[in-house]
Amino acid sequence: MLEFFGLKKDVNGNFSFLRTAEGAWSWQHILQVSILMILMVSLAIFFGKRNKNKTDKEKNKVLIACAFLINGFEIIKIVVLCIRTQNPMHWLYVLPLFLCSIQLLAIPAAAFCKGRIKQACLDFVLTFGILGAVFGTVGATQNYGAYPVFSMDNVFSGITHSISGFASLYIAISGMISLKKENFIITVAILLIFSCMAYVANLIVDYNYMFLMYHDGTPYSIIYDLVGGNAVIYPLAVVGIFVVYLVLFYLIYLKLIKKDGKN
Repeated sequence: MLEFFGLKKDVNGNFSFLRTAEGAWSWQHILQVSILMILMVSLAIFFGKRNKNKTDKEKNKVLIACAFLINGFEIIKIVVLCIRTQNPMHWLYVLPLFLCSIQLLAIPAAAFCKGRIKQACLDFVLTFGILGAVFGTVGATQNYGAYPVFSMDNVFSGITHSISGFASLYIAISGMISLKKENFIITVAILLIFSCMAYVANLIVDYNYMFLMYHDGTPYSIIYDLVGGNAVIYPLAVVGIFVVYLVLFYLIYLKLIKKDGKN
C-alpha cells in the first residue's frame, strides 16, 4: 500500500517509488487506459439511457455523485503529495488550473447551481470533459513515464479524468445538454477567467498551469515551436485554441440540431 502511494523511503530517506515506471505506451499503460475508457463510456451509456426520461432532479443526482467522487479522489491525492514531498505548501502546485482539472469546480457548479449559470457549466463540462478524459489518460505520456502505472499518481489521475469524461457523455446522453447560443458568452467567460487565473498562478509560484508557459512534452509543443516559444504569443495561442474548439463544438451541435429540425 505504501508503494502505491509512493510513501516508501529510498536510500536517501526520501519518499518515492521503488519500482521503475513502465513508461508511456507500455502494455500496462494501454491496458489501464483501455479499462478506464471502456468503463467511462459503458457507465455513461447505462446511466444516461436509464435517466433519459426522468426528471431533472433525478438526472442531477448522478452529477452530484460525480462532484463528490472527483473531488474526493483529488483531496486524497493532494494530502498524500504534501506528505510525500514533505512540503505542506505543495498544494500550490496541484490547484485545479489545468484545463482538465477545472472540472473539479465545473462539475460541482453544474450539479448545484441554477439557471443560466448551471446551463453554462453543463456546457463547459460537456465540451471539455471528454477532451480532458482522453488527453489526461491516453495522452498523459509524461505521467506514465514518470510514475509506475499502478500508482496513486496514474490511477487517481486516470479515475478523475474518466469521471470528467463520464460526466460529459452522461450530460449528452441523458438529455441535460443545452448549448444555447445565449449561454455561449458565459461558457467562454468561464474558460477565460480560469486561463487568467492559471497564468497569474504560474507567475506567482513559477509553475506551468494549463501549459501556458511551456509545452512540457505535450502536443502543445507544435504551437510552442511555431512561435519560437514567445512568452506572449504562445500562451495567447494556447487559449485561442481552446476558444476555437469551443466555438466549433457549438457550431457543429447547432448545425446538427437545425438539420434534425428540418427532418
